[in-house]
Amino acid sequence: MYQINPNLHKAETLPTDFYQNPAVWEVAKEKIFCRSWQFVGDERRLFNGPENIHPSWILEKYLDEPILLTKQGEDIKCLTNVCTHRGFLMAQHPAQVRKLTCQYHGRRFDLDGKFEFMPEFKEAEDFPRPCDHLHQLPLLRWRQWLFTAVDPRIDFQAIVNKLEERLYFLDFESFTFYPEYSKTYNVQAHWALYLDNYMEGFHVPFVHNDLGALLDYGSYVTETYDNMVLQIGYASSGDFTFKFPEGHPDFGREVTAYYVWVYPNFMLNIYPWGVQLNIVRPVTPTFTKVEFLYYIHDHDTFELMNGANLAEKTEREDEFVVEAVQRGISSRFYQAGRFSPKRENGVHALHQMIAGALAEE
Repeated sequence: MYQINPNLHKAETLPTDFYQNPAVWEVAKEKIFCRSWQFVGDERRLFNGPENIHPSWILEKYLDEPILLTKQGEDIKCLTNVCTHRGFLMAQHPAQVRKLTCQYHGRRFDLDGKFEFMPEFKEAEDFPRPCDHLHQLPLLRWRQWLFTAVDPRIDFQAIVNKLEERLYFLDFESFTFYPEYSKTYNVQAHWALYLDNYMEGFHVPFVHNDLGALLDYGSYVTETYDNMVLQIGYASSGDFTFKFPEGHPDFGREVTAYYVWVYPNFMLNIYPWGVQLNIVRPVTPTFTKVEFLYYIHDHDTFELMNGANLAEKTEREDEFVVEAVQRGISSRFYQAGRFSPKRENGVHALHQMIAGALAEE
């Protein structure tokens, strides 16, 4: 569908057709988002009370796939939240139950999704069949965070292994979630334009004066891997930096931030105070929701770095430029651009992954 030259020095960006063609928008649902791992939530937050079932969605308003997380002891399963009789949504709210019972006609399943009973079905022949059980989706963990997929084609463990090479020393499980800082932003732009902007520090000196004051732009590094891009922000001064253990790849370096993107729409912004998760949720070709979730382990440093206000200001600045690009690509005189070989290898990697996914059968 699209070809991105693997030679960064010669490559052009994805054409505007990718961002504007309704048919491509639909293809991307199946070939990018259905085949990739999607963030479901924090196990500790989902099951922090007596409830043992939790209904949710995989990318609500986009893939719109209803799912149901069930927990028995330490075992969590991800099931479809759709009754196999007439398609009624099984669970409407988190609850504590012994069985899953459809409120429409009484079909009952166990917490593993296995069919158990259906009223008025004694005369039905060849029943129940395997398809009368609730479909089970794969569910994987990284630390306390859960991920699932409709039709996974990505090696999740390979991503985790690469994440842990840099982040193993951080005890995310002990970080405290702060709902008062967490929020969802409405961005009037295509989801990939938001990621295009996230994937490079090239714009920082021009757009983010406060964030830029923390970073040594000349030392900024972007590393690309299979299904992942890592950006390393070195400190402009030694005030706010990680304390790395010996043997860490960045031991002895003054790093103040890691920005990690995991294909296709999950990011971690990691600072000495903690981590901010970003989940990019497509809605329409010109509208995207971006969820920010804050986990803090050093609130004093968070305050000293002006964490909440800096993130808010940076996000609003990003929205300004991304929304301006959304309007700009409608021009009859713009089709595609070139990459800066020094600063835009992350965007180049993203565009290669998108083009490769769309080309798959």
